[in-house]
Amino acid sequence: QVQLVESGGGLVQAGGSLRLSCAASGRTFSTEVMGWFRQAPGKEREFAGAITGSSGRTYYADSVKGRFTISRDNAKNTMYLQMNNLKPEDTAVYFCAARRSSTVRYGFREYDYWGQGTQVTVSS
Repeated sequence: QVQLVESGGGLVQAGGSLRLSCAASGRTFSTEVMGWFRQAPGKEREFAGAITGSSGRTYYADSVKGRFTISRDNAKNTMYLQMNNLKPEDTAVYFCAARRSSTVRYGFREYDYWGQGTQVTVSS
């Protein structure tokens, strides 16, 4: 059974930082795309960023580019999201996801596996 488990969410003041982790179990994703999505109340789940498997190339939404950094440790089957200079509009539930593919896609429906989500709240 494949599981993705996020951790590291919490409450932080604007301008602060948080680091989210996503630990995968049940299979490895070393050659496949993993991504981070977020969903604010009343809004659709949106793409935040993704990372390819073998090369570790990263892709980001414009709203987080320059502030968020995705990395992965394939030996630990874990992906990370370093979030700096957080803003109140970053407040959302953050989900990690994985695709059964090495090609990056930006739509949440393109991802096959999901974590349960972790809440990130940024106060002004």
